[in-house]
Amino acid sequence: MSVSVAGTTVTFSPPAGAVGLIGDFTDWYKRPALPTAGQDIVLTLPRGAWVEYAWINAERRAFADPDNAQRSLNPWWSYPRAVQVGEYPFHPLWAGKFWQPPGTAHGTDIPRGKAERITWEGQVFAGKRRGYIYTPPDYTPERTFPVYYIQDGVAFYRTGRLAELLEMALHLRLIDSAVLVFVEPLERNEEYYLNDLYHEFLLQEVMPQVEHSYSVSREASGRGLWGASLGGLISLYTAWQHPETYGRVVSHSGCFIAAPEGKQGHEINTTTAREWLTETLPQRPPSTLNISLDTGTLEWLTAANRRMGATLQDLGILHQYREYPSGHNWVTWKNALPEALLYMQGRA
Repeated sequence: MSVSVAGTTVTFSPPAGAVGLIGDFTDWYKRPALPTAGQDIVLTLPRGAWVEYAWINAERRAFADPDNAQRSLNPWWSYPRAVQVGEYPFHPLWAGKFWQPPGTAHGTDIPRGKAERITWEGQVFAGKRRGYIYTPPDYTPERTFPVYYIQDGVAFYRTGRLAELLEMALHLRLIDSAVLVFVEPLERNEEYYLNDLYHEFLLQEVMPQVEHSYSVSREASGRGLWGASLGGLISLYTAWQHPETYGRVVSHSGCFIAAPEGKQGHEINTTTAREWLTETLPQRPPSTLNISLDTGTLEWLTAANRRMGATLQDLGILHQYREYPSGHNWVTWKNALPEALLYMQGRA
């Protein structure tokens, strides 16, 4: 057996060809791999943790553990495998539907909304743009709905299944309804790393399409930005810069290790840069924003998110802050979605 758990002790037994182990505990490639030297690797990890890992070969190429069938929710890489240290606290709102394929998580009695696929030729950022405009099952043009513009939209729609979650929460009468706009990036490092043009992109290209055809709020209090990692960074940064346009922010594992000088050409620094946004917020506190902030506890951004949460607390900004015992991945973010949704749209 390649991996075994005894209490909080996890033993990884290397398969043929493995020279090292990477994962949440090394921040993947950000810190050196744990060498095997043909021996087991034994780690002590937190109770309840969901830990992702992979083996690397002599060429430093990652490969999946051939003896562990537990995949994770990773839309980008095929090699991460996972191990639970005890029992990971999946949110009860998912009610056992966490791993089911998209579109199958509903009971037959849960009303479904509609998603319209949109494409257009980008102007602020050149290239073919795409996304989805999702309207909930109770949508009617006679009402004005809050609207959230969601970064990394395809992943939130397909992997995070935020629209399906909203439908389940509506069915249980836990939340008020909202329209979700899933916006996909082209060059996410360029668009999301403290880029002032991102607001112009939303304002000039995305919002006109949505507001022309759908009954959504045009008030800051009814508009939100939502994202994970760099998407969380640009969501909070943009809303802070433009409080006249946005009043709500949801950030999962926000990439708050970022600074204006941390971008060199197409390269960005998310490892050693200053926490510029956290440092700068006190100069102009985002007093009109309502912010939902969360992070995994097994990632390099944990401390940066804790400091951002502490700064919001010190400034008296309306917010919630939560942590999950997992890494910088879609298990963390999907599990965080229910509380973020309940916080933003929960019924009084």
